[in-house]
Amino acid sequence: MEKNWTDLSNKEIDKMQKIAKSAAKLFNEKGYLETSMDDISNAAQLSKGGIYHYFSSKNEILFFISANFMDLLLRGLEEELQKIEDCFSKLKYFISRHIKFYSQYLSEAKTVIHEAHLLPPDYFKVIADKERQYHQIVSDILFDYFEGKIEKDRLKAVAFILFGTCNGIYYWYNPKGSITPDNLSEIIGDILCVGLTGYKQQKGDTGGF
Repeated sequence: MEKNWTDLSNKEIDKMQKIAKSAAKLFNEKGYLETSMDDISNAAQLSKGGIYHYFSSKNEILFFISANFMDLLLRGLEEELQKIEDCFSKLKYFISRHIKFYSQYLSEAKTVIHEAHLLPPDYFKVIADKERQYHQIVSDILFDYFEGKIEKDRLKAVAFILFGTCNGIYYWYNPKGSITPDNLSEIIGDILCVGLTGYKQQKGDTGGF
C-alpha cells in the first residue's frame, strides 16, 4: 500500500512534516503506543482537528515519518554511486552518506528502527520493501568489494554489522556537540572501511571466504 502525497501543495507538505517531526520526537521519548493524538496535537501546537485534516490516524503519521525517511535515503543514491568507479570509494561514500542522514534526522531514524514494525501489515510492507531495497544496494557494493568471493551468509552478516554500527549513533550522538555530522561520517567511514580491508586481507591469506 503506497500513499500518494504528490498532489498536495508545498504548504500542505510542510505542515505535515512539522506534525511528523513533532510526533517522531514524542515516539522517541514515550514510545509509539504510549503517545496519543492529544500529545501530538500539543507538541505540534495544532488542534486535534487540524491534525486529522492531514492524517486520518496515528498509524498514518508513523507511516508518513517512515516512508519519508526511507525515500530520503533512497533518493538519488544509485545515481550517485554510479559516478564512483571503485568499490572501496563507493562503500566509504555510502557509509558517509548514511551517517550524515541519520545524524541530521535522528528522531525519524530512531522511529523507523524501533516503531515501524507496529504499523498495520499493508503499511509495514511498503516500509519493509524500501528497507530491503536500501540493504540490497549496500550488499551489492560489498559483494563487488569482495570480488564475489564471499558466502551469502557472511555477506549478510557483514552488511548487518555495518548497519548496526552506523545506526547505533542515535544512542549517544549529540548533533549540537563539537563533532559535526561531517566529522562523524568521516570517522565511522574510516574505521569501518579500514576494518573491512583488514577482514578482506585476512580471508584472502587464509584461502577465501
